Amino acid sequence: MAMAKPESRPTELPFPAGAPKDLKVSFEFFPPKTEKMAENLWRSITRLAPLQPRFVSVTYGAGGTTRERTHATVVRILKETELTPAAHLTCVNATTDQVDAVARDYWDAGVRHIVALRGDPPEGEQTYSPHPGGYAYAADLVAGLKRIADFDISVAAYPETHPQAKNPQADLDNLKRKLDGGADRAITQYFFGAEPFLRFLDRAGAAGISAPIVPGILPVQNFAQVLKFSEMSGTPVPAWMAGLFEGLDDDPETRKMVAVTAAAEQCRQLHAYGVKEFHFYTLNQADLSYAIAHILGIRPATPATAGSVE
Repeated sequence: MAMAKPESRPTELPFPAGAPKDLKVSFEFFPPKTEKMAENLWRSITRLAPLQPRFVSVTYGAGGTTRERTHATVVRILKETELTPAAHLTCVNATTDQVDAVARDYWDAGVRHIVALRGDPPEGEQTYSPHPGGYAYAADLVAGLKRIADFDISVAAYPETHPQAKNPQADLDNLKRKLDGGADRAITQYFFGAEPFLRFLDRAGAAGISAPIVPGILPVQNFAQVLKFSEMSGTPVPAWMAGLFEGLDDDPETRKMVAVTAAAEQCRQLHAYGVKEFHFYTLNQADLSYAIAHILGIRPATPATAGSVE
């Protein structure tokens, strides 16, 4: 990632920051469980598609529980839109032959982008254990995918350290193994503010990592829900974030406005330090991500239309 040199970084952020015109975005969705959720997903995809994202990714449930729905959603995006879909693929609950078969099915369907992850422990289990005969970790999965075909591969990075890592350096070493093994970029776990990501970039550069690292941005729609997510993922929630949402439990409209403002400011701070690509965790809700992208200067190539994908 092309970053501003330390001596050229601003001592004060510009105000007003203006709308940068040189950004790329990508969006993450999860596969729907019901017909109603499917309708909402496709409304969200339709809403965000005119922003011409670099790709859109579709998640994979803990323990591989959404494998079929993930595959169906990815293939539908490929067939029914002009978007580039990226399928999540994990090591959990599958042999190498089973994972390889899924990867080959994606390639044969025309899917060229994979988000390669170790994966979360299956439901009811607290710790991760490699599946007998399976890929042990994401670095092994990356190498396996590259043996199958020349996939474009994204992997996960953790600015504030994976909760199960021995220490920050071990976590960084693992990221380097994934990238050295053939991954094209890393996408980070969400974080709040700019400092966690900027510190992480400095550490990654010192470790010899030169591949692009894309910040993952989570627009906070439900603060209580984010506290739960963050406890599981080991992501610190700063006191100032809690202060922003204080007193808004029963005021969803104001929460949305605060969420857009906070996330847009985070992105503009990062852009001031040379960051030009963002990955948004949409939670299948398009409006916040669309508004943030608009503030950042990203405009539809053609007018957005209402309704679902035809």
